[in-house]
Amino acid sequence: MSHLEDQFGPIDIYLFDQLLRGQIAPGMRVLDAGCGSGRNLIYLLKAGYDVTAVDADAAAVTSVRRLAAEIAPSFPQDRIRHESLESLSFPDSSFDVVICSAVLHFARDDAQFEAMVRGMWRVLKPGGIFFARLASNIGMEARMRHLGNHRYLLPDGTERYLVDEVRLVSLTRALGGVLVDPLKTTVVQDQRCMTTWVAKPLVQRTQP
Repeated sequence: MSHLEDQFGPIDIYLFDQLLRGQIAPGMRVLDAGCGSGRNLIYLLKAGYDVTAVDADAAAVTSVRRLAAEIAPSFPQDRIRHESLESLSFPDSSFDVVICSAVLHFARDDAQFEAMVRGMWRVLKPGGIFFARLASNIGMEARMRHLGNHRYLLPDGTERYLVDEVRLVSLTRALGGVLVDPLKTTVVQDQRCMTTWVAKPLVQRTQP
């Protein structure tokens, strides 16, 4: 294993970009919303970030607690929680950064998608960073088969909830936020499109 792999693990490369640019820095309170296997937590735990993680899958929570115990034995296990993004237990404006990588495209429908986004937005501080990676149809619109209610059959054979540029831009505005970076989409040939959505609430914002 290389030194970089040992230090950062299989971190999302676009999240790594945010770290390199100082958008996510030590001292910030970070929530990994939908932490899964913990791939984006390895560096944060090793570097001593003030991090909390949640996942709706109880097995994932157990696995990540085990990972955290190996990487950072003094890390409080109760900061890795079994919770859904729609009903996070944290107070409003609790976090400087909310990370949501490869989660939102598993939404069942519009109602769940919006509930997840608004749940995360509620716990984000004004001026904080919301980082999401999610499947979209941007760049492969003609290759996706619409099944209704923003669900699509992708060329790779999977079924996902997809967004497009207009949806993300209008939703950012509706939440009372602005884009931190232009939307960036990676098109994986004959498979899928993954969009990076980085936004922040304005200091004076509307309630979601």
